[in-house]
Amino acid sequence: MTRVLVVDDSSVIRKVARRILEGLSIDADEAESGQAALDACAASMPDGILLDWNMPEMDGYAVLKALRKMPGGAAPKVVFCTTENDPAHLAKARHAGADDTMMKPFDKDVLRLKMAAVGLA
Repeated sequence: MTRVLVVDDSSVIRKVARRILEGLSIDADEAESGQAALDACAASMPDGILLDWNMPEMDGYAVLKALRKMPGGAAPKVVFCTTENDPAHLAKARHAGADDTMMKPFDKDVLRLKMAAVGLA
């Protein structure tokens, strides 16, 4: 079964995303910070990561750059989840290795389409 790690400092966003993913028959784990996400990936690399951009201490961009340097870190499909819609911001995410981006707030249909677009649903 496909497993996605939901990384967001907001417990509400993590819970909503997890519920939607599980409804799509995707196993979902949660991480509340960038470091927690990297620790989870080191323990067991997920198939995909739904990654918040704006988090305290370590933002999503730093997480993605560190992830891609880890053993097996090139494999997960990463979808940035952000409130930023500046094209330069989104290009920076792609350049760092993001597979797609998704605007907050999102709903079940948007998340399902993004997971399908990167081959996770």
